[in-house]
Amino acid sequence: MHQGQCLCGKVKLSTAQDISALSVCHCSMCLRWNGGPGFSIDCKSDLKIEGEENITRYDSSSWGERAFCKYCGSHLFYHLKEPHTYYVSAGLFPDAKESKLTMQIYIDSKPHYYNFVEKTPMLTEQDIMNMFNQ
Repeated sequence: MHQGQCLCGKVKLSTAQDISALSVCHCSMCLRWNGGPGFSIDCKSDLKIEGEENITRYDSSSWGERAFCKYCGSHLFYHLKEPHTYYVSAGLFPDAKESKLTMQIYIDSKPHYYNFVEKTPMLTEQDIMNMFNQ
C-alpha cells in the first residue's frame, strides 16, 4: 500500500496501485493550476481518501474535477468522472521518488521553457479528445 498526504496532513491518500510510472500533462489548465506541468500517478479507481471534509473539488470540465486541500492548498488529484479514475499528484507519495516518467499528454500545449530528457509516448490534445469521443 502506498500512502501520501498533503502539506498539512489533513488529507491522506492511499492506493494499492503500482506507482512506478508517472505521466505529465502540459494542458493549459494544468499549467495554470500547478505553475508548470502536472505530474501524476494513475491510481485508477483505487484511491482511499482520509479527510474528505478537508478537500475542495473544482469541476474544471464536464468530465473532470481537480481537488486540493482547503487548508494548505496542496494539489491532490485530477478525477476523471467516466471512467472513474484518479490521477494523483506524484509528489504526495514519498515512494514516487523512484517512479519513471512514462507518458506526456497535451504535448502540443507544452511551453518552450522546459523539456524532459526521457523518451516517452507523447499525445496531443486531439489524441486525448479522440480517446473521449470513441
